[in-house]
Amino acid sequence: SAIVFTLLSGCTVYEPVPAYVPAPSTFDRAWSAAIGAAQDEGVRITSEDRVRGVISGSRGEQDVTINVQTQADGNVRVEFGARGPKGPDSGLAGRISRAYDRRMGR
Repeated sequence: SAIVFTLLSGCTVYEPVPAYVPAPSTFDRAWSAAIGAAQDEGVRITSEDRVRGVISGSRGEQDVTINVQTQADGNVRVEFGARGPKGPDSGLAGRISRAYDRRMGR
């Protein structure tokens, strides 16, 4: 008796399945923009504490502190501070703030 093998070829088509990808939270977006803005202005980030909402870094002799806090109404408040040996440096803080606004599309 003979055994006959039949090879069937076919094509399987897979339909794409939509996946839910949550949008970044307002805090996450602000946090990322704040870090990027500081780096845009030459700040080397030395620490990130998301729980406390504090980003620290330095540029030359200037220490930079960025506070990112979620307010009771859900909005996020971001504050930039720069301090050098001679005191506050509002120029650097202002440049970081403007870079942040650009990154946030403002």
